[in-house]
Amino acid sequence: MRYDLAVIGTGPGGLGAAIQAAKLGKRVAAIEKMAVVGGNSVNTGTIPSKTFREAVLFFTGYYQRGLYGFSYTMKDHVSIQDLTYRCQQVVQDRGHVVKSQFARNGVSLLFGEASFMDSRHVRVRAPDGAAEIIEADYTVVSTGSLPAHSPKVPINGSTIVDSDGILKINKIPKNLIVVGAGAVGVEYASFFAALGAKVTLVDMRQHVLEFLDREIFQGLCYELRQNGVTFRLGEEVTEVVTEGCGVLARTRSNKTIRGDLLLYAVGRVGSTAGLGLESLGIAVDARQRIPVNDSYQTVAPNVYAVGDVIGPPALTATSREQGRRAVHHALGIPIRTSTELLPIGIYSIPELSMVGKTEEELTESQVPYECGVARYRETARGKIIGDTSGMMKLLFHAENRQLLGVHVIGERSPELVHIGQVAMAMGATLDFFVENVFNYPTLAECYKVAALDAYNKLGDGASAAKEVVSAKKAP
Repeated sequence: MRYDLAVIGTGPGGLGAAIQAAKLGKRVAAIEKMAVVGGNSVNTGTIPSKTFREAVLFFTGYYQRGLYGFSYTMKDHVSIQDLTYRCQQVVQDRGHVVKSQFARNGVSLLFGEASFMDSRHVRVRAPDGAAEIIEADYTVVSTGSLPAHSPKVPINGSTIVDSDGILKINKIPKNLIVVGAGAVGVEYASFFAALGAKVTLVDMRQHVLEFLDREIFQGLCYELRQNGVTFRLGEEVTEVVTEGCGVLARTRSNKTIRGDLLLYAVGRVGSTAGLGLESLGIAVDARQRIPVNDSYQTVAPNVYAVGDVIGPPALTATSREQGRRAVHHALGIPIRTSTELLPIGIYSIPELSMVGKTEEELTESQVPYECGVARYRETARGKIIGDTSGMMKLLFHAENRQLLGVHVIGERSPELVHIGQVAMAMGATLDFFVENVFNYPTLAECYKVAALDAYNKLGDGASAAKEVVSAKKAP
């Protein structure tokens, strides 16, 4: 069978590529080796973990504790089944939505393992062993990634698990060891801490999540410590063994850490095994990821790769956009929009989000800036929802007043950040936020509060306000 485009993998990157090509009138086939569509995003990663977070917040009444007391909970005994039931329902629903999107756009779904015969021919081996060869002018590889493993950490699925297995456990641990303080490790550490588990977060690096604004990161550390998380940074785990019904981890500094469960979350590797990339002259890196150029094109000109399989930023939203852009490049269709302003969200408890520059980056680049801060507790909405520890930080250029960065910690921050993202894309200045009206009561008010804070720090006062009015009246 011949197609204009073949997509290997039906996660966000594959979906974005397939739908874009279909909308451009191309004949498209999407190949999926699992029995369900949606890739890791729908089935094992993004959707299950974020749904798990919402279930934790609901059953624990986490944000109501500020009003009703720390012991407040929606249910006396929360089980892992209570939490994963909601995950299963949402995953199933999202899978149906993705499958429907393929169907509505006329994309042919082929289930089986794909491998390249050459750059234009892909063999698809179905679960029953039957093989089919398809021909495609272009192919987009979007096979995602797998949790990285180590011989020092024997994953057994019960007391020692990776991020794909954490939601298959039988009960909520009382003592959890998390090895790896990246986004995934921090998220799950915060979830189980909110459930009352004592969590030890271990990472061999002294500084983690370095892309975050340091003040925002310290705010996260404070909240996690308040919930009972112990940090062991700069500690390398050298051995993990089962011990009775639990697990024991030893570090290079001779520390011994005991727990009921250990989550190993030290990065991910590209899911490239069995694709036959070597037949195309494509060599993967040490983490099994596919090298691509700025247009997501591999060394085989008509083969592209997008999403987690090419490495950072490895986000659901960016993966889908990469798929769309790869198709545009393959078909010679220019794209006029920019992807420089990539928002980042970490769905821990509390949530974090950012877009643009950090204070550290601006300082290093010697860019003059002023910082405006708003606290959730300064807004009525923050009190209403029970999150009084959240904070927004806006960074403005001290001379031209343009918004340079948005950093938020607190509930709904991954949604709040998009207001700043749009404002930055449009070249908005501090005055935009000062002079415009935000609904009341909302967390979006933080933009105005933070802008006013920066306004005062710049020493503008009444004289600056008069200058703005005069400028508007000028012909």
